[in-house]
Amino acid sequence: MQYDKTFKEEAVKLSDEIGLNAAANQLGIPYYTLSGWRNKRKKYQETAYVGSGNKRLSNDAKDQKICELEKEVLELQRSNDILKEALGFFAVSRKK
Repeated sequence: MQYDKTFKEEAVKLSDEIGLNAAANQLGIPYYTLSGWRNKRKKYQETAYVGSGNKRLSNDAKDQKICELEKEVLELQRSNDILKEALGFFAVSRKK
């Protein structure tokens, strides 16, 4: 059976409050499943239950992605500056 992210988060919160075994019994899910969700939360925190085909990025992958995005931002800023200069050039030549 598959559970959505919200259910997993709420189940883990419940297990924090009333205990792992009691929460598993109350929710009708296997003890080891709930235990696994708790372990994932402890290890990955906010990215514990990515699901829906999304991948959890490692810190190295995140750093690499940030670097790629920063390069892309710089390139776009340069392109924007060139377009502004060109717009100014054509605006001046059009006035003549």
